[in-house]
Order: sequence, then C-alpha cells, then structure tokens
Amino acid sequence: MKNFLSFLILLLSNSFIFFSCNQSDEEITQLKLWYKEPANARIPDNENPWIDDPEWLKALPLGNGSLGAMVYGDVNFERIQLNEESMWSGSPDENNNPESFPAISKIRKLLFDEKYREASELTAKTQICKSYGSGNGNGTNVPYGSFQTLGNLWINFSNNTEYGNYYRELNLNNAVAKVSYTQNRVNFTREIFTSFPDQVMVLKLTSDKPKQISFECKLDRPERFSTKTENNQLIMFGELNDGKGGNGLKYISRLKIKNVNGKINYTDSSIVIENSDEVILFLTASTNYLLKYPNYIGRDYINISNTNIENAFKKDYEELYYNHIRDYQKYYNRVNFNLTNNEKDTIPTDLRVQNFKENKNDLKLVELIFQYGRYLLISSSRPGKLPANLQGIWTNKIQTPWNGDYHTNINVQMNYWPAEITNLSEMHLPLFNLIESLVIPGKQTAKVHYNANGWVIHPITNVWGYTAPGENSSWGMHLSASAWLCSHIGEHYKFTLDKNFLKEMFPVLKSSVEFYLDWLVEDPKSGKLVSGPAGSPENSFIAPDGSKCQISMGPAHDQQLIWNLFNNFIFTCKELKISNEFVEKVKISQERLQGPKIGSDGRLLEWNEEFQEVEPGHRHMSHLIALHPGSQISLSKTPELAKAAKKSLQYRIDNGGGHTGWSAAWLINLYARLQESENAKKSLDVVLSKSTSPNLFGQHPPFQMDANFGTTSGIAEMLLTSNDDEIQLLPALPKEWNNGKVSGLCAKGGFEVDMKWKNGELIYAKIISKNGKFCKVKYKNKVASFNTEIGDEYYPFND
Repeated sequence: MKNFLSFLILLLSNSFIFFSCNQSDEEITQLKLWYKEPANARIPDNENPWIDDPEWLKALPLGNGSLGAMVYGDVNFERIQLNEESMWSGSPDENNNPESFPAISKIRKLLFDEKYREASELTAKTQICKSYGSGNGNGTNVPYGSFQTLGNLWINFSNNTEYGNYYRELNLNNAVAKVSYTQNRVNFTREIFTSFPDQVMVLKLTSDKPKQISFECKLDRPERFSTKTENNQLIMFGELNDGKGGNGLKYISRLKIKNVNGKINYTDSSIVIENSDEVILFLTASTNYLLKYPNYIGRDYINISNTNIENAFKKDYEELYYNHIRDYQKYYNRVNFNLTNNEKDTIPTDLRVQNFKENKNDLKLVELIFQYGRYLLISSSRPGKLPANLQGIWTNKIQTPWNGDYHTNINVQMNYWPAEITNLSEMHLPLFNLIESLVIPGKQTAKVHYNANGWVIHPITNVWGYTAPGENSSWGMHLSASAWLCSHIGEHYKFTLDKNFLKEMFPVLKSSVEFYLDWLVEDPKSGKLVSGPAGSPENSFIAPDGSKCQISMGPAHDQQLIWNLFNNFIFTCKELKISNEFVEKVKISQERLQGPKIGSDGRLLEWNEEFQEVEPGHRHMSHLIALHPGSQISLSKTPELAKAAKKSLQYRIDNGGGHTGWSAAWLINLYARLQESENAKKSLDVVLSKSTSPNLFGQHPPFQMDANFGTTSGIAEMLLTSNDDEIQLLPALPKEWNNGKVSGLCAKGGFEVDMKWKNGELIYAKIISKNGKFCKVKYKNKVASFNTEIGDEYYPFND
C-alpha cells in the first residue's frame, strides 16, 4: 500500500509539473544551468576572506527563503555549503552620537557661505556614529556584526577512482539540483532541493546497482561550533560573537538520514553509511533570532529545527518533492520569457558565459539571466522571512564582504526592483517587515542626531536595528535612505492596489515624511527647501577653493528622493481618503523643494551647484534616481529633463561609468526608461561579459546579488514600463531580440501583460485586469484607452 501511495504521489507531482508548464496555452521555457565538470569542493588553504573562492562561484545555489545551500557536485568529496538567513554575529548596540546635532546649524551656515573645506572637516568630526559602526565593513567582531556562513555538509565517498559521464544542473523550472556520473561501471545520481513548505533540505542519492552507496558525512564551520549525535541526528550547534566580548546569537543545524538496505553508524562527529541502495539526507537549521525591536532573541530554535526535521523524515521523498515543486512553481511559472523559440540548450552554462565575452550575443543566456534573477528572489526572500541581503542568503565566509548587510544607498532597493514587474509581489514583503522594524530605532536616531521628529536611517543597516550614520561621513552621511526605502511602499501598492497593506504601512510612511519636513531648510539664495548637510552617495566634487568634498546642501539625490516620498504620501492620502492640515503642509513643502537643475553643458546637475566631479565615471548614478527607479523625470512629461538625464548618463559612461555589476545593471533600467534599446542592450552585455560568474552570480566584484536582481529588472523594463499612468509595450526592444514572447509581466494599476513580437514588431498583446481599473496602453505611436472589469482580458493593437 505504501509503495502504491508513493507511486500515486509521484504521478500527481509529474502531472502538476506538466499542467504548470502548459498554462494559458503557453509552453513554459525550460531553463537550466548545466555543466560537464564539478566544482572543486576543497577549501583553498590561502583563501582571502575578501576574495571569493573561484570554485564557490561555480557551485549551484538553492534556497527556501531561510535555508540556503551551495552545491558543488564534487564526485568523491561533495561539499554543500550551508546558510541560514539570520546567521549574524554582533548584537544590538547604541551608536547614536549626541555630538551630531549641536554642529548641524554651523555646518549649514558654512555650506551656504561656500566654505566647503571647513564644512567638510566639521562634518567628518561630528556627523558620524558613536562607537565602532560597521567596523568599516569588517564587523564580525564588533557589535554591528556580519552575516556568516552556517557551515558545510561534507560527504566523503572515499572513492578516488576515475569517473565519466559527469553532468550537473540547476533546473530553474523546479528549483532542483542534480548530479550524475559513472564510476566503477555504476551510474550514480544525486538530487537536492530546499523545501519552503517542509522547511528542510533534502538530498537523495541513488545508484543503478545495489549496495553501492557508502560515505561518511560531517557538519562543520570555520569557528564556534560543536557537534554531537542524538536521537539518530547529527547536530551542529554554537553561539556567535556578540561583538562585546561575549556570546550572541545561538544556532543549530540537524542532519538525519534514511537509507534503503546497508548499515548506518553514528559517531560524535559523523554519520557513516555502508553499502546502501538508496539514501536520503534531511537537513534543517534555525537560530534564536527574532525580528522584533528591542529584543531580537527569543525564537525557540531548538524545537523548530527538530520539529521540521522529524516531520519531514516521516514523509516519503515523493511527497516532499511534490510539496516543494507545487510551492515553487506557483511563483516561478507566472512569467515566461522566450527569445529562442524553445531551441535546445546544447552549450554548458560556464561555456556560454565564457563565449559571451567574445561574441556578446546569446539569446539563451539572456533568457537564463532573466529567469535566474526571479529564481534567486524566490529562493532568498519569502514572506515571513528576512529580506535578501547583499548576497541574498549565500555566503561562504565568517567575514562576508561589507558584512553581507543591507546597504540602503541602492543595493537592498535594487534587490527588489524585479519583485513587482516580474510578478513576485509576495517576495517583496520581507523588505517591509525590515522597514517596520527600523522605525523605533530610527526615531531615536532622528531625535539624537537631528532633534527631528519621525524616523531616519543612513546608508547601512543590519538585523540588530542599526540606524546611525556610518563611521566616515564621506559615505556614511546619507540621510535619504529612509525616503528611498519608503518608495517601495508606493511601488508595491501601485502594482497590487492592496489597501490593507497601505493602511498597515501608512504610519511608517507618515513618520518618514515627518522627519524630512523637520530636516529640510530654506536655501537663502533661492528660497527653495533643501536637504543638508548631505552627500551624493560615495561621490566627490571639487569645491571653489580646490578642496575635494562630499558634503553640500541640496544634492539632487536627496531632493529627488524626498520629492518622491512626498509624492507617494500625497497619493496614499488620496487613496485612503485622508485630508488634513498635515497633508496640505506636505503638498506645500513638495512645491517648495529644489527640483532637478540643468547645467551649462546640458547635463542634469548632481549637486545644487555646478561642481566639477572628482571621478566623472563614478559607479553611482545618484542624480538620476528621478528617472529610475523614480518617475519624476520621463520622456513624455519632462522631455527637457529626460534629455539632460541622457546626457549625464552618456557622460558617466564615456568616463568609465557602469563598470561594476550592479552599476551596469542600473544602466539597463535607466536606458530602458529613456527607450534607448541598443544602449540598454550594451549595458546588459557589460553585465554578462564582465560581471557574471560561471554560476551566473553577479560580481561587483566581489559577489553581490544586486547585479542579478537589477539585470532581471532591466530586461523587464526593456519589455514593459508603466509610469506616467500608462503602460508602454516593448519600449526598448533591441534589434537582436527580433522575435520573442513574454507573459505574466505586471504593470501598475493591477494589470498582467502578455506579448508576442515578430521581426521587431508587436503582433499580439493581452492585458488582464486584476482590479478593474481604467487602462491606457501605448505601443510606439499607437494608444488604446479603455475601462476594465476585474478578471477580464483585453487585446489592444491586435488585428
């Protein structure tokens, strides 16, 4: 009976996969990362903590939002490098600096008097955090902390004989990794996935001959761990450094094994399998972390991890496999993108990446990188979990680059650019949980540093509620981060029209507005409201006295983000039917804001004055926020500003800009908004040829996940934009993408869009209305406007 049940579950699983892949009469493009060689699982003896192990960048990532795994596929000595989303050293700390506020008015006066050198010197002394801050990006042993590896699962097969027919893959359609090879005339297969519904990693090992599977497996990490066996489980546990000389977060990982025939033996540090026909490994992990200010510790991690593994252990493999695929595909299968007419993939992925450096043309690689970004977002950001950090949920280090934290001067925001447009709105929710957790500590920072109401955050934060500036004002004096984070509230609502969400987040939005109303001051020359002292993220200018400075009044980056914040607040109040004196004050303040300015050479100014840049090709395009991801500047409504933005963008590139992975990815989005299809394609080419690893991880370098997410967003923006109260179809379609189709992309107003094109011309468009709103659609010079009903389909421009 049990075997029949397993067969039935497997049949249903396969039926579900078939059904999911044939929804809406569209065949879902089958996409895999695949290779003919393994990644070397052994850790280099001289590994530099700031340089990624090149073999790790060949391993294949799996994740269920909280549990991450990197599968090497080594034949004789397999390594599965493990992560848990909340593995953070450090602890809550007081970093607000009471010396900050007394100096603000003096700094402002110096800036208004154009005494930039003196203002910069005073800013450097006073507008910084107290204590260690982020440890200058090395926070492992200070209170700020670092996101860290959970450790490794090692599987030693003790068989060094030659092997052949090697193959490994990561199937994007079902989020399952596989390894197969032949050794000693036996065909071996490994199949691994991380399940969200069952909160477990599952690894199945099989062979085509009996009694061929033997190995020893261990769990370890570079430091601060112990292992034991208990109740037929191998358990790794420990406490991380709290940064104050004591122990902080507690963690646990559990491994349990189910085998068919053969023997299973336990030691204090390993599980040994001998002569089995089939083996299934189950692994769970948890920490005692809670995203709840001010007490971040309290989760019952011991019982959670044990319950998860024991419940999974009771289920047949087929049931676990079915649960995993059903859950994953309900998100992944929403969007299909095809440029190759489903041509067979005959080139290993690492070879595709290598070849692209030479030919700059591979439509299959474009399909892969687009859906890979969606895959990574599903894998690293699930409802109820922490948001994706600088590395998603994957790191192989104790000291992760830049602490693997949440950089709020573009990086964490870029992580979520594809969430709405590529139909993964639920994956956006963890970011809002983090934002809500920052309000209370952010209010304390606002009061101590600026004697202001509301809440504020600067360029970095962690899981411990860090909201103070950085330890160096040249990059750490970034006060518009909370305005930028709040822009995601407006974006999520405009795509979903979820008023319950808007009501829940309204206090967060209003509190952010309160801060900036207090922070803005009148420019004595223009009478406009300006932000400052402030910087344009990480960029510098040459002041009139010849000094190199970062701090000024009213840089475009701040002004544009504050305008956008006020705009979203006014829109929100209209949607929630809120009308009062505070709303009117915001409207007046928005009108008084210093807006975008055009310089004498036709470029959009980055600072409020026409300064010379120290680094003309700087990687940040901070003064173009209003073009993307914002909407203050557009081709249709502000053509002169759009022209100036284009000239600024070209100037940046001509001087070497866009040279890092995330920066080049941002260029794709910016050029898509400008409807510059070939320049958008060139920017995509830069990402794929210069900043993409063999496993398609994006490179800053080192590895950062934002390049992947920004690239996926950019490709979507090339196909569809929905700003200015209209949907634009194929606004930046390059000539290389001559024929293709896409389905399931989302537009603001609650619409889903399907399109087909041939010889560069749209031949089919379908609009599905999810909320029954008025719809305006544009394709080239054609415009269609119509009322809609919930659930109905519309076909503009179709003959």
